[in-house]
Amino acid sequence: MTAPTAAPARRSGPADDVSSPLATRRQRSPSRQGRGRDGRATQLLLSGAAANLILVVAVAYTVLPLVWLLMASTKDLRDLFSTNGFAPGARFSLWQNLEYLFTADNGIYVRWLVNSLLYAGIGAILAALLSVMAGYAFDKFAFPAKEKFFGFVLLGVMIPSTAIALPTYLLASKVGLVNTFWGVFLPGLVFPFGVYLARIFSTAYVPDEVIEAARMDGAGEARIFRSIALPMMSPGFVTIVLFQFTAIWNSFFMPLVMLSDAKLYPVNLGLYVWNSTALSQGHPDDYLLAITGSMVAVLPLAVLFLALQRFWRSGLTSGAVK
Repeated sequence: MTAPTAAPARRSGPADDVSSPLATRRQRSPSRQGRGRDGRATQLLLSGAAANLILVVAVAYTVLPLVWLLMASTKDLRDLFSTNGFAPGARFSLWQNLEYLFTADNGIYVRWLVNSLLYAGIGAILAALLSVMAGYAFDKFAFPAKEKFFGFVLLGVMIPSTAIALPTYLLASKVGLVNTFWGVFLPGLVFPFGVYLARIFSTAYVPDEVIEAARMDGAGEARIFRSIALPMMSPGFVTIVLFQFTAIWNSFFMPLVMLSDAKLYPVNLGLYVWNSTALSQGHPDDYLLAITGSMVAVLPLAVLFLALQRFWRSGLTSGAVK
């Protein structure tokens, strides 16, 4: 028998030499990984802190004016100018201010509120209905130059409403609509952004197969839209109503140009008149009226948003399921 040969000796290399650069890198790699993890954690912490800071600033920018408005509407005229804006006054005068608001100038503020509800409420519903009909037509029907017409709609989205106020006034003056209810109401029915949203909702919520099946069953186009498409697009309809209601409610320049009769003013134009007389003619009582009226004017928007919030949630849930 032959004796087993001994295993060849392992050749030493640079990795075995503790003084070699490779060994040094291997020895230092755990510490470098630790520093890398610490660096990433620091970056995440800093980015999270920056995001939270931006959110805090945004919330403060939104909430602080409302807090000031609420606190100012609870003060009488003396406390309004002698105390800090965010501090309560010596007396809680909210109910007296509201009584003064609704009885000033023979209750003109109630008339302004009713005007705004008519302009914004009925106008938003009709504008949303027209927008949904137009968006559905752009999505489901084929007609010549469809995309070109839709391009004009998108062009209308990019034009600010203040830019067309004077041309609208000139057109209204030709047909005798200046200083009338219709001079402010009819322009609010045109909502190009609503048409754009309606086409998106029609594409997402109304399958073409359902429309084709209804046509094969003999349903007319009007019935298909009323019974099938419109219920499916209800989240989009509510969204458009909220957008247009807010836009009409906050509209200022169009009523300013179109109206001269105080009985036809919306609430924001009336508040502007009260604030102007308080500053220019030295009537501090009108300044208190403008503050209390502004606080009351915020409530319809908040109530509408809270009342229709479930439709927003259902729309988001349906989109997630799809």
